[in-house]
Amino acid sequence: MEATHHHTAKHRLQAWLLDQAEAYMHRKYGARKRSIFRQLPRSVVEIGTGPGANLRYYPPETALTAIEPNPAMHAPLRANAARWRIDLTIRGIKGESLDLPSASVEAVVGTLVLCSVNNPRQVVAEIMRILKPGGRFFFLEHVAAVTGTRLNRLQTLLARPWRWAFDGCHLHRNTHLVLGQAGFAALDMDCFMLSSPAVMITPHIFGVAVK
Repeated sequence: MEATHHHTAKHRLQAWLLDQAEAYMHRKYGARKRSIFRQLPRSVVEIGTGPGANLRYYPPETALTAIEPNPAMHAPLRANAARWRIDLTIRGIKGESLDLPSASVEAVVGTLVLCSVNNPRQVVAEIMRILKPGGRFFFLEHVAAVTGTRLNRLQTLLARPWRWAFDGCHLHRNTHLVLGQAGFAALDMDCFMLSSPAVMITPHIFGVAVK
C-alpha cells in the first residue's frame, strides 16, 4: 500500500513541476513552436501531452487526441484545453502501443517526450505506423551532447536524479539518431543550443519528419 501512495505522490510532483515550468518553456520555445505549428491540420495526435504546454499554439477548435499515461496530468490538461478552446480526447496509454488505426493520422506532435519514454524507437515506430503516407511528425527534443565533451559527462553524472525528478527523462539520449534511422521519407531537423542556465539540457533538435 505504501508503494502505491509513493507512486501517486511522485506522479503528482512531476505534474506540478511541468505545470510550473510552462511559462519558462513558453519563453524558450514559443517562437519556434509558433513558426512550425502553423502547418498543423485541425486534427492532431500528441504524444506525451503532459499538462498541455503546446495547446496555446494550436488553432482554436483543434481536435486533439492526447496520449498521456500519467493520470496526474489529466486535470491540468483538461483545464488548458478549456482555456485554449481545444477539443480534447485523452488516452491514458503509452506511446509504445497506440490504440489508433494504421495510416489514420495526418499529424503527430511530440515535444520533450522521447527523452522520457521507455523505448523511443518503438514510440517512433508507432508514430510511423499511425501516420498516413505523407503525414508529418513535429518534434522538439533535448538530446545528448557530443560524446567525450564536458557537457556529455555532466549529463551522465546527473542522469539518475534527473530521471527520478522529471518523469523518467533521460538527459543523454541520441534521439536525433533514432529519428534519422526510423525510415522517414524526409527529415528536416534543426540542431541548436538552447540559451538556459540548465546547461545539461541545452543541446536540442527541432523539426518535421514526413512519412
